[in-house]
Amino acid sequence: MSDDKAKAPGILSRLFSGTPAADDGTDADELRGWPGDGDPSEDEAPEAPRKAGWFRRLTSGLAKTSTRLGDGIAGVFTRRKLDAETIEDLEDLLIQADLGIETANRITEALSRDRFDKEISPRQVREVLAEEVARVLAPVARPLRIDLARRPHVVLMVGVNGSGKTTTIAKMAERLRREGKSVMLAAGDTFRAAAIEQLEVWGERIGVPVIAHKVGSDASGLAFDALREARDAGTDVLMMDTAGRLQNKADLMAELQKIIRVLAKIDDTAPHDVILVLDATTGQNAVQQVEIFQKIAGVSGLVMTKLDGTARGGILVAISARFGLPVHAIGVGEGIDDLQEFDAGEFAQAIAGLTDGGTNAEK
Repeated sequence: MSDDKAKAPGILSRLFSGTPAADDGTDADELRGWPGDGDPSEDEAPEAPRKAGWFRRLTSGLAKTSTRLGDGIAGVFTRRKLDAETIEDLEDLLIQADLGIETANRITEALSRDRFDKEISPRQVREVLAEEVARVLAPVARPLRIDLARRPHVVLMVGVNGSGKTTTIAKMAERLRREGKSVMLAAGDTFRAAAIEQLEVWGERIGVPVIAHKVGSDASGLAFDALREARDAGTDVLMMDTAGRLQNKADLMAELQKIIRVLAKIDDTAPHDVILVLDATTGQNAVQQVEIFQKIAGVSGLVMTKLDGTARGGILVAISARFGLPVHAIGVGEGIDDLQEFDAGEFAQAIAGLTDGGTNAEK
């Protein structure tokens, strides 16, 4: 257990500006570029430039997806006329981009209503694409809300190996700390020494306590102790890491259920949030992960990471259309500025390639 509450240097305008350790056993000593080492004037940067900066990163991160869609749309609409053949080709393209059948149908139906048998440009198609994607995503774009009446508000982070749980926990924890909330972290991945060390290093850097047991300890016992300590300390938020587990491993999923039962012994409303961290690069497999984790652990919200590493960022749209779970945040890189609250309109514009007048496709 880490008792010291190390202070992060400087006033943090960013959670992490360097490359944090990956949630795959990477040595925590590889962390670099801690905020406070740079120009402190960034702390006072106005909100508008920050938002613009994030939008640029989002656009860049989704470039693989938007380019694939843009080039495909340009190829389908070389005849610049919407007919039965182009509609079918467009639907196939959207499904291949992992947007899902439901969303693909919405987009083609929207196009057909007003433009069937008329000339249409690739740009116009992408504009309709953005509109319909935004409609799907708007209901699920909801930030994580902490209920201080439940102190401590318990957030359980779950997901498969390598999805980015640990670094996501640290980024979210520091954001909460900057909002004035006290936070405690629990190193619930008791299988890996590197995972425990990684969370402890993050805790020291962001100045929050970390509850940890020795490697091989019972994760549910750690959960019990962590919640009890957080309650005794009057902590606002307890964020608990868990071991990465494949959704088809019954024994590991049973352990997750046990953790939830143990938390409920202390507080029958806990955990108050169960957040599933998804790796966008897994594509359609992410749909199965949501289905299984929701059934086993009662997932209440999602965070999607690594959208910059895939040409199939549309999977977030398919998941949202199917499950309707809140999407709290998305990540398009390793730095803290690359994990932000989810904005449906921004995501839709970026995925459609409408931020700079278009992709490689013709207007």
